[in-house]
Amino acid sequence: MKSPVELSARLTKQWQNGETREKRLLSSDVWPIQLAISLPSAQQFVEHPATIRDHITQWRNVKTGQVNWKEKKYIQSSAPIELPESWQINTPSDWVAATHNTNVQQEYKILEQIVTEVDAIFHSVIVRKRHLILSKPIEEVIQATQVALNLAPDCAQGKPLRALSVANSDSKFFERNRNLITQFLDIRFDNATSDTGLEQFLGAADESDHWLLVAPLDDRLLPFEQMRIRANELVKIELPASHIIIVENEQCLYQLPHLSNTIAILGAGLNLSWLKAPWLKIKTLAYWGDLDTWGLTILANARTEHPHLTTILMDHTTFDKHAENFSVTEPKKADSQPPSLLTGEEKKLYMKLYAADKGRLEQEFLPESEVNKAVSDWHTNTIKKTSETDASDE
Repeated sequence: MKSPVELSARLTKQWQNGETREKRLLSSDVWPIQLAISLPSAQQFVEHPATIRDHITQWRNVKTGQVNWKEKKYIQSSAPIELPESWQINTPSDWVAATHNTNVQQEYKILEQIVTEVDAIFHSVIVRKRHLILSKPIEEVIQATQVALNLAPDCAQGKPLRALSVANSDSKFFERNRNLITQFLDIRFDNATSDTGLEQFLGAADESDHWLLVAPLDDRLLPFEQMRIRANELVKIELPASHIIIVENEQCLYQLPHLSNTIAILGAGLNLSWLKAPWLKIKTLAYWGDLDTWGLTILANARTEHPHLTTILMDHTTFDKHAENFSVTEPKKADSQPPSLLTGEEKKLYMKLYAADKGRLEQEFLPESEVNKAVSDWHTNTIKKTSETDASDE
């Protein structure tokens, strides 16, 4: 015998399956669906009559879908007993309601709204790959479909993606929605976008041509004090340092202390494609960015390649300490929901900054002494941990 709670849990689990979700939300052929409740055995009827009465009552109270009943005669009963045999779910909305799960219901509401407002060619991607959808504002997803409909092979004609103004998109639209746009274009052009890469497919300037500022914090490491290197070159060239600090804005170089065996890479902004460099995996990494929604978004993006990198001065304490004197309004905020790769505390900070009138604390305004101490502490602590690990291995 299956209770309504048990079958609701099964329906919730089925919602998590992308293929099942796509079939049930986008096809009428699969409806209705039947879930077997199972009839009680003769032994259950004799030994647990109260349980069976409660079971019948629970199913009589179910208002969603249709409960199908069957009369069954037991030897011990004087007359046939009407028992719930199956639960019939007739529509997608019934399915969602029957889960009694608020997350499922909220997701369905969002997907339903988007699907009703975008071209049918994109419905499958939206429903199946909801992880790309639910982390973004509804309006942004709808706009991404409009952008994808207005793009074509080689349409960029050599311009960088941020210079393309399509369907009223802003200069950072492609950076925020790269994966989503790629998925939508794959639907239109038979996976050609994923096969060739977004820039090559659109004929855009390769974002890896982005120039980075490389500055050794140890005079013995490189024959220059600072140098600009293309991001795509940096992927191939290993820097001779055990410690690498990634800094969002290159104007912050003057705030960094001299540190042994350490190189700073500055000015990456949202362009983090070079973090795929294999040689970075053996380095000790830190990230220091602006305290705003974009800074935390970039941090989350960096964690897709290096989940264990250390953050510097990107916490509640730093913001609260300097907000009164130095915080400003963030001109255009990132998504309304924090990226999944932020920690719990970082997600709280993200929402705090998103809601604040002045939710941006730029790196350049932090006192040089405070930055020096934070970066030096990171360096010292990581060296200490490495020494302890090496000692334990001996």
